[in-house]
Amino acid sequence: MKKLPGILLIFTIVLSSTTAAYAADGDAEKGKVLFTVCMACHGANGEGNAVLNAPATGGQDEWYVIRQLNNFRAGVRGAHADDIFGAQMRPMALTLVDEQAVIDVAAYVATLPVPELATTIEGNADAGKKAFVVCVACHGANGEGNVSLNAPRLSGQYDWYIKRQLENFKTGVRGTDPKDIYGAQMRPMAMILATDEQVLDVTAYIATLE
Repeated sequence: MKKLPGILLIFTIVLSSTTAAYAADGDAEKGKVLFTVCMACHGANGEGNAVLNAPATGGQDEWYVIRQLNNFRAGVRGAHADDIFGAQMRPMALTLVDEQAVIDVAAYVATLPVPELATTIEGNADAGKKAFVVCVACHGANGEGNVSLNAPRLSGQYDWYIKRQLENFKTGVRGTDPKDIYGAQMRPMAMILATDEQVLDVTAYIATLE
């Protein structure tokens, strides 16, 4: 096993312990009831809805769902003037009255299957694969994500949503709030994609991952 630097190792242990606590404390049955509100946009199985600009949530990592719901609730996401769709999500996240409700919903979302989604983005997946090499270090070779590096799963997500979020990071719609520590880490990585074509290519490649 590769040894980690002391600080990173401590951080990883703490984060892993926190994630384990979430998993232990989340009540998926209670989360299922709360998820009823979410179904209107995200679908009964978390499959999302392109018409409503709602991304897929099914099978997403529990820790990441918790973080993003809390970000929306706190105004870390959805408060930027240009984040139209984030602004739609924020009041929905605020219907979760406390941290336990957030954890319960996340526990339920984690039980939902990863959906099979149609592709909508036309890009050069081969070129995107080369550009994705930079992303692999955090998000994994198959876009599976890595909790120890705070990188969410990318596979099993709508290509149009991936494209939008890359653009949001590039333009500062996302990742510029002082409290968005992990978004701030992602923003310069998105900015490596200097052209619209490169964004399309990477998105097209991510859409091929399983």
